[in-house]
Amino acid sequence: MKKSILVLAAVMAAVSLSACKGGSAETTAAAETTATADKADAPDEGTKEEEKAPEAEAPKDLTKIVVGASPSPHAEILKAAADVLAQKGYELDVKEYVDYIQPNLALESGDLDANYFQHLPYLESFNVENNTKLVSAAAIHYEPFGIYAGKAASLDALADGARVAVPNDTSNEARALLLLEAQGLIKLKDGADLTVTKNDIVENPKNLDLYEVEAAQIPRVVEDVDIAVINGNYAIEAGFKVSEALAVEDSESIAATTYGNVIAVQEGHEKDEAILALIEALTSDEVKSYIESTYEGAVVPLF
Repeated sequence: MKKSILVLAAVMAAVSLSACKGGSAETTAAAETTATADKADAPDEGTKEEEKAPEAEAPKDLTKIVVGASPSPHAEILKAAADVLAQKGYELDVKEYVDYIQPNLALESGDLDANYFQHLPYLESFNVENNTKLVSAAAIHYEPFGIYAGKAASLDALADGARVAVPNDTSNEARALLLLEAQGLIKLKDGADLTVTKNDIVENPKNLDLYEVEAAQIPRVVEDVDIAVINGNYAIEAGFKVSEALAVEDSESIAATTYGNVIAVQEGHEKDEAILALIEALTSDEVKSYIESTYEGAVVPLF
């Protein structure tokens, strides 16, 4: 009996001790929670300045300008102007085309805000042939036409009846003919201008066979002809260098002063705020420096 009483007393003492410990732990935890909460509610001296600092301004939304361009050099030049344009509040979206027709049709239909791939004579002839009303907003650069070697290593080495690849569209073919005339290879009728065709050749001492090819395709047929007259942008795309050309348009020639590559827009949109911003970016010092250092004479700024 005494043994049972002792065991019962021991159990009760243990329970009492455990309860005291548990209450102490709960009290301690509660105290710690209260202290933490108080600390969190207290002002942090180290963050007072941060709380007073003005909130950073959220970036402003940029207005998108969609511009069609041939891959090189036009799209490359546009991309070089993108940062300058962004500073003016515009995002540049460049759509690349590999022909001379689609970018004008896309501009006419309103899919583009502007395009940048052509010179004014081509734009004007395109309008006549397609009943479009596209205009130049500004001339940006000039690309010298060049005569490049195919089977013939030089102009002096051209044999009688040599085959010469030239662009098949009106304005670019005229430009090629004028360059051939400047090299003494043919003679055009008096008063020949940028509307001449091969029918206006009055002298052809070497009986050159003019092979008319879509301008973009000429670099692909160089090895099949004796020489080829290539547009500057297509020459660049194909890896031809102006320094390697057999002949290049003179900077004082009628072609050089006429065939500036332009920003084309729909008629009536020449003075749109976005178009003016685009032109300003393209004629900036940053873009001029890019053109001169990148193309080494194959592209010449007109500003």
